[in-house]
Amino acid sequence: MTPAPDTEDRTGCTLCELPVEESGVTVDGNAFCCAGCRDVYETLGDIETVDADDVREARTEGDEERSVPPDHETTFLEVDGMYCATCEAFIESVATATDGVSHASSSYVTDTARIDHDPERVSVEDLKAEISRLGYSAYDREDSISRRRANNWEMGRIAVGVMMGMMVMLQYIIIIYPTYFGGLFYDERTTEFFTETLASDLATPFYLMIGALTTIILVITGKPILQGAYVAVKTRSPNMDLLVAIAAGSAWLYSTLSIAVSGPHIYYDVTVAIIVIVSVGSYYESEIKRKATERLSDLTTVQVDEARRLTAHGETEDVALEDLEAGDRVVVRSGERVPIDGRVVDGEAAVDEAVVTGESLPVTKTDGHDVVGGSTVSNGALTIEVGEDATSTLDRISELVWDLQSGTHGIQKLADKLATIFVPLVLVLSVVVTTIYLLTGAGIADALLVGLTVLIVSCPCALGLATPLAVAAGIRDALERSIVVFDDSVFERLRSAETVVFDKTGTLTTGDMTVVETDCDGDLLEQAATLEAQSSHPIGAAIAAERAVPDGGAVESDAASERVQEADEADASAERVDSFESHRKGVSGVVDGEEVVVGHPDLFRDRGWTVPDEISDRVAAGRETGRVPVAVGRDGRAEGVVVVGDDLREGWEETLTAISDADADVVVLTGDDAQAASRFREHAAVDQVFAGVPPEGKAETVDRLSATGDTVMVGDGTNDAPALAAADLGIALGGGTAMAADAADVALVDDALSSVETVFELAQATDRRVKGNIGWAFCYNGIAIPLAVTGLLNPLFAAIAMGLSSLLVVTNSSRALLEG
Repeated sequence: MTPAPDTEDRTGCTLCELPVEESGVTVDGNAFCCAGCRDVYETLGDIETVDADDVREARTEGDEERSVPPDHETTFLEVDGMYCATCEAFIESVATATDGVSHASSSYVTDTARIDHDPERVSVEDLKAEISRLGYSAYDREDSISRRRANNWEMGRIAVGVMMGMMVMLQYIIIIYPTYFGGLFYDERTTEFFTETLASDLATPFYLMIGALTTIILVITGKPILQGAYVAVKTRSPNMDLLVAIAAGSAWLYSTLSIAVSGPHIYYDVTVAIIVIVSVGSYYESEIKRKATERLSDLTTVQVDEARRLTAHGETEDVALEDLEAGDRVVVRSGERVPIDGRVVDGEAAVDEAVVTGESLPVTKTDGHDVVGGSTVSNGALTIEVGEDATSTLDRISELVWDLQSGTHGIQKLADKLATIFVPLVLVLSVVVTTIYLLTGAGIADALLVGLTVLIVSCPCALGLATPLAVAAGIRDALERSIVVFDDSVFERLRSAETVVFDKTGTLTTGDMTVVETDCDGDLLEQAATLEAQSSHPIGAAIAAERAVPDGGAVESDAASERVQEADEADASAERVDSFESHRKGVSGVVDGEEVVVGHPDLFRDRGWTVPDEISDRVAAGRETGRVPVAVGRDGRAEGVVVVGDDLREGWEETLTAISDADADVVVLTGDDAQAASRFREHAAVDQVFAGVPPEGKAETVDRLSATGDTVMVGDGTNDAPALAAADLGIALGGGTAMAADAADVALVDDALSSVETVFELAQATDRRVKGNIGWAFCYNGIAIPLAVTGLLNPLFAAIAMGLSSLLVVTNSSRALLEG
């Protein structure tokens, strides 16, 4: 449960609404928190159909209407049982009608409901009970017991359907079918015996037993189908569940009435076949998705639960974040994550803010500098005074992610779109055919039998399996390629993508600082690496990795001996370094008796060392590429340059080119400055580059791009999570954070950027498979329905034909979508 958002008006960035500091930018009366937001607004803000308020309203389903009263709280619930956009609207309408609820929204894509309510009038338990009363299962997101119970219930009802279905079908195979087909199964005497038995008084208990088993299957195994049908009727939005429920329910009702009037035939087998086949198909799809989700269990999380607070006596104590107050001071040591937003009051350290801001290079923080919660202290230690709001930037991003996810409705699946037309058509046809038979003198039983046959041959099984099995095949094939698909609507949404947005740091680049270029003497590089081994700064660590072993080879470590080698190397380096000093712009010290300096040219000048013009020029050229060039020198003179940066991912150009060739616009979005993104601005496949954009600005940028067409966002870090959630579809690299994966619809576990292209190929292949399955289902209907209308097909043969068509769909869906 999270506090309700602040509803008071405040002045902020025109694009992302972050506070505008003195360093902000103002253009034509519009204030921006940074140049990145200004660039986005100037590029996209002149589109007539796009307005910042309108985009924000569309994203959250109307923020103006969702004005949360001060005494209300916002609760997020996980809801099992939502299968379509119709379920969303139904849950929202019922929740909103509950006393004490001011607003509710839900998303079947994320199985989430967001409810604003007065805790004094309606508790969280009441909300869960109200939603669960509708037939869904609502519980807290963190409630693993309820989630496991829901999974067990799903497995249990499928088991009931299969086992009892086998019992019912066994009676049909051994006794009932032979009486229909005579000598095809048994000799004449045996057939005559079964026929006389089913015509005697003994038949009624036998039929009642089969009817009871079928009723259990219909009510328990078919519960989600009946629930979906009920919602469809309640909201007047026909869907596939309604079509399946009508066919299964009609066969059950006809058979039950037939027993009551001692009719000659019962068709419970039709009900069993429809319910079990569709339920097993849907369960198979959900199991494939569940296995896919389990692949991400090793993703890291970045939330911080505790802080080390400084007491009045100068000691420290560990306290929960919620216990911190404005003015408290917390101590953050090297390698630790900053727990909360604040201002540095003591210490100096390099702080890596990439996970929050997307900026790839660490920033030196000292007295008076602001720090953001979620960033990491790379070296040194800081004492931070908690700010007035006592909140973490990471927490604000988390809230924004959930807000975006829960405020975004799922799409209507292709099968459900077809059902809005097909269901009414089949119902009208069945009624018309039954009426015509009655008017032409047919008996009531015969007329109803023809109408029932029309409903059965509408092929709810094949049509109901067409989409879930094809999607399951897509998820299965994706999983084999280390691609995790969370949402079964992904493949439909991918096909309509018009813009693909790539984050830079950690997505198009590796995010790891390494030496990418050296221009200095080998001995000097060795000394510089040895000196930097005493520093914990990421740039220093990258240079330190260049030091050589005695035989001149590069230092290599495997997973088993890496820590031991690092310790040995550090000890060896320390023996060669006679003195070491860290500066804001580099390091200096004495290595093997020679004074060595590594850092910005200004550090050399401050010490009175000579910096040749060619060194200054090479440093300036390195900055233009978006990397970090540092000068290296010894004994009073700068002699070379080492360029540090994060490497581009393998295959990045091929991926961008492939996306561009597929007629989608390619956009690069980054929190780094313009220089760091210059290499992408010059690439032919890239249509636009937005640099220096904060996380909230990324989400707003994606929204504005989405206003001109469906947009896909590809990112890896926590700072990308709001944009991943705001996009029509998000793709997260698996090496990123858990929050990014939670916000995305697809995760690339192996971190291969080329997998983005594979995702699009799978979407196209899945689309072809879905349409092929649905095409076969309708082709079958085109033949079977006319036969049923003319009375040439009875329910038994309709059931057999339905089973064969379902088998064909299953077989077709089991084939691999992509070769290789």
